[in-house]
Amino acid sequence: MSAETVTDTSQSADVIVVGAGPAGSTTAYYLAKAGLDVLLLEKTAFPREKVCGDGLTPRATKQLVSMGIDISEEAGWLRNKGLRIIGGGHRLQLDWPDLAAFPDYGLVRKRDDFDEQLARQAQKAGARLHERCNVSGPLLDERTGKITGVTAKMGEEKTPASFHAPLVIAADGNSSRLSLAMNRHRDESRPMGVAVRTYFHSPRHEDDYLESWLELWDKRGAQDRLLPGYGWIFGMGDGTSNVGLGILNSSSAFKELDWRDVLKAWCASMPEEWGYTPENMTGPIRGAALPMAFNRKPHYDHGLMLVGDAGGLVNPFNGEGIAYAMESGQIAADVVVQAHARATAAQRERALHAYPKVLKETYGGYYSMGRAFVKLIGNPKVMQVAAQRGLSHPMLMRFTLKMLANLTDPRGGDAMDRIINGLAKVAPKA
Repeated sequence: MSAETVTDTSQSADVIVVGAGPAGSTTAYYLAKAGLDVLLLEKTAFPREKVCGDGLTPRATKQLVSMGIDISEEAGWLRNKGLRIIGGGHRLQLDWPDLAAFPDYGLVRKRDDFDEQLARQAQKAGARLHERCNVSGPLLDERTGKITGVTAKMGEEKTPASFHAPLVIAADGNSSRLSLAMNRHRDESRPMGVAVRTYFHSPRHEDDYLESWLELWDKRGAQDRLLPGYGWIFGMGDGTSNVGLGILNSSSAFKELDWRDVLKAWCASMPEEWGYTPENMTGPIRGAALPMAFNRKPHYDHGLMLVGDAGGLVNPFNGEGIAYAMESGQIAADVVVQAHARATAAQRERALHAYPKVLKETYGGYYSMGRAFVKLIGNPKVMQVAAQRGLSHPMLMRFTLKMLANLTDPRGGDAMDRIINGLAKVAPKA
């Protein structure tokens, strides 16, 4: 199905969604499925590259199942059983937990193809997708300051266009130009991460476990230095491995190091037979920011709603963004559908203001715990002790896996689930 060709330079809809990544496409899918007229505006054309580890936890897998995506091996998806953790001289392989709320497997898929599948699914549900539609700014009601649409430049010719709707949803990623234009700036006190990755031809491409290395060392000085982050190796099943690292801004090393150089040095320390050498690299090293723990708010005001990275929904415990992008899209759509059914503008506005409250109730306590975790592991000594001693206790690491991946049964569950859920419940929902 091809994207809709724009012939009119002015269009109207019930809702405009800016950005057709996981957050935007999921939002558009559920809105269109409920019968709303949705415009989904994507600045590039599919397929398109995005920096990602390409590994999906059971939390993201659940969202794909809910959207009706074919996640079979025949459709090109590679399943994984769990997480292999390496650090402190230990190597521990943990299966994803067996839960009622989530499947017991994750998936791997390249982002260029992954994002397109979600966008096409939104189209099939009825969303009107415009590719090569670069949103340039908001249209505002001069009296109220409320957003009433967006301006854009279309196609190779950059034809000016305008789109109108009583509600606009920003799903335009970490930089979120639309949010900035509406004076929604990042909260610098919230954690931020950076991910860098590349691909290698490798015999390790068929691995049914995601692999996480808890110790990243900067070996270029007189003394080795442990860095606040982790490395990953994800087999893609297509002859390549996605190899990358994620770093937190909770250390002085965050700004002073070139993380592409750190990735190169880390790869050079790997066994040569794995193939993580420059001649086997299939593309450049690319990087992206990871906005964490509600680092941009309010999530709704003046007709603009934020989903996914635009609202800082990345999990501070493990840097996972796709699951929370899709979940926030589904939450947003549910709120919008209910608001759309209200009789008056005041009632609709009241219903829309429930969105930030639902996000806070769903993630606030857990993200507060994650912020504390980020500060803690910013100390290299803490990180080193945690890796060396924690990995020698499989039961403790199973608890940690559930905590970091946010994989618990919300009702009932085992003792670990009850402890994690209880901590999230009593933690400040900020």
